[in-house]
Amino acid sequence: MAITTLTPGVYIDEVSTLPSSVAPVATGIPAFLGYTEKAVLLDGTSALGLPTRIESLLEYEQIFGGPRKEVFNLAIADAGSPIKRTITVSFDGASASPSPYKLYYSLQLYFANGGGPCYILSIGNYVSGTIALADFTSPTLGLDQLQKADEPTLILFPDAVGLPLTGGAPVSYGALVQAALSQCNLLQDRFTISDVPEDSILSANITEFRTAIGQNNLKYGASYMPFLNTVLNYGVNLTSTVIDSYTGTDPNITIGVSLATLQTTYPSLYSSIFVEINKFFVTLPPSGAIAGIYAKVDRERGVWKAPANVGVNGIVGPTINITSAQQENLNVDATTGKSINAIRSFTGKGTLVWGSRTFAGNDNEWRYVPVRRLFIFVEESVKKATEFVVFEPNTANTWQRSQGMIEAFLTGIWRDGALAGATTKDAYFVNVGLGTTMTPQDILEGRMIIEIGMAAVRPAEFIILRFEHKLQE
Repeated sequence: MAITTLTPGVYIDEVSTLPSSVAPVATGIPAFLGYTEKAVLLDGTSALGLPTRIESLLEYEQIFGGPRKEVFNLAIADAGSPIKRTITVSFDGASASPSPYKLYYSLQLYFANGGGPCYILSIGNYVSGTIALADFTSPTLGLDQLQKADEPTLILFPDAVGLPLTGGAPVSYGALVQAALSQCNLLQDRFTISDVPEDSILSANITEFRTAIGQNNLKYGASYMPFLNTVLNYGVNLTSTVIDSYTGTDPNITIGVSLATLQTTYPSLYSSIFVEINKFFVTLPPSGAIAGIYAKVDRERGVWKAPANVGVNGIVGPTINITSAQQENLNVDATTGKSINAIRSFTGKGTLVWGSRTFAGNDNEWRYVPVRRLFIFVEESVKKATEFVVFEPNTANTWQRSQGMIEAFLTGIWRDGALAGATTKDAYFVNVGLGTTMTPQDILEGRMIIEIGMAAVRPAEFIILRFEHKLQE
């Protein structure tokens, strides 16, 4: 802008010589959808149906509370001389199994595997004791509310894996996965991590899962199996967990007395009971751990590094030991092309994530998770950086500024190892201009079109070593 000079004197005009730059957007920022103990922000307002950013488990507990407190059956028997006490513990209820709420424990596993900031979207509390797809897809609670949050780049819903696989909306897990993939495709800035139901190693169940997730938007999601045996203990309802039966003569033990009471009146028995309760460990779907691994790999290596061949923390091992032969049918499916990533246990190495394919496993462009997520990262970064161009003159000066800014960004990630090619010319191209990407009609109608191509690096999924005999000379 020209300086107005009306009086004699010295005038300073600062000339900007540095081009605008593309600021990389955050990548490993998951949004957890599920049920919580409460949903109250620190100012007292409700967080129900509100995507809420947290950075630690402590912050989660302040806003959303803890796990669903489980009720256990306690049977105590004294026999022999000297008396030997036996304490038998089991889950309460007809199903003799823990409640279906997995979000809190999944968040523990997320942070244990390197997770950082994330979003929590509470779709309800623990009162009903059931999981309902309608809560995840409710316009006022679920995915529709998550759509309003710009920062999340991953979607996961560990509570929902207990839903039936099929049956259509509003009752099936498959319908929820499809809805999440649809949102990813609409916004083009996020990716879905889903779980395969625990018993799906059976071929019939794998087929059912692949059918349930549909045929659309497959490049925007990936699934993992099997479930994980963790080192986490269940929360305990001290009031409702009572002594259900007792055989013996100890006058201090009364049927119907609660753990909350025993904690004061009979602390030694209380401690002995908790030793037995703590032998129950939480079994979880893998999505929480996987989200943490995504975040850690993004931070340490980059979004273009496959989140695979990485150890899983906070667990004893997978619930199912998947063999190489079994993984062949999970990794490559000639009929549907829908790949499923395995988590496997290896002798001397521990439990590793042993796959990095999207649902579009037969698609040469979008087969791999890091390729899809790299493009999401670049697309979103460039989109936000070029917003300044809106209403700027659609002329060569604006085109050159935009092209230079994008090329500088792509050169940076090429140097970091995100793009293949010995030179930048091999790694990417950025085209913009009249006669190149635009026609005179485009300019008349206000369109500025930039074409960007990238040679994304792909993971070395199959390492082939060829050996031959060398003859003596």
